[in-house]
Amino acid sequence: QVQLVESGGGLVQPGGTLRLSCAASGSAFSIRSMGWYRQAPGKQRELVATISSRGSSNYADSVKGRFTISRDDAKNTVYLEMSSLKPEDTAVYYCTSGWGNYFSDWGQGTQVTVSS
Repeated sequence: QVQLVESGGGLVQPGGTLRLSCAASGSAFSIRSMGWYRQAPGKQRELVATISSRGSSNYADSVKGRFTISRDDAKNTVYLEMSSLKPEDTAVYYCTSGWGNYFSDWGQGTQVTVSS
């Protein structure tokens, strides 16, 4: 099991950029899959991006070309670089960890608000 702590959320204007970080404690970070999900008010939690232990990434269509997921195994940290932000990106963003495509550990979430 791993504990995940997100940071970097906040208020940003449309078109702006923001970088989320997720620090993981526990064992075997480098061989875990990592990911970001988000949940907007009144909506279901949805996948944003995932990255495998080998560095292969996957993105939701809605964020392709705007968001970039990366990981630093030396720091046990995964990042989500978000650019060209839109109001519809407003949500609570959750970091998740697991094995393959199965994610079992979740952070507490960080709020991202895109508004002028």
